[in-house]
Amino acid sequence: MALLDVSLVLSTLFCALVTGFILTFAIVVMPGLSKLNDKDFLRAFQLTDGMIQNNQPIFLMIWIGSVISVVALMISSTIAAQAPQAWLTVFACVAYLLGVQGITLRIHLPLNGRVQSLPIDELDERALQQERLAFEQQWNYFNNIRTAIAFAVSLTLLTLTALR
Repeated sequence: MALLDVSLVLSTLFCALVTGFILTFAIVVMPGLSKLNDKDFLRAFQLTDGMIQNNQPIFLMIWIGSVISVVALMISSTIAAQAPQAWLTVFACVAYLLGVQGITLRIHLPLNGRVQSLPIDELDERALQQERLAFEQQWNYFNNIRTAIAFAVSLTLLTLTALR
């Protein structure tokens, strides 16, 4: 099996797993947490995100594996430029890196870090409400965007894999 085939299969797998993870946040986790009061919402998010930030090995393998496999796929597609759909493959990879990983780095990690640093037990109701408002809507908005991009990329990679 050529490097292009291996990187395509691994990228498809890892991107689909990341898509499932962020989709779960979009349709289950955040809607569930939204039912909580401000203090419980922020604490629940701290705990949930804390599991991820604590270098959860399977999560890290999938998340970092998606980046490595997508970069390898971009390189192997560029090298095998005569390969059918090489331009579509590179476009999907760039969309994933910018639209999923870029949004995560630029938007979600800073928002998550802010919530992680909150001394929740020391904040009054008004401060808790302000912190939640500053976090929740923006986090969900950009998560929906990265979820749609991740889904489109995964579907594209799955189609490209089926065509090989």
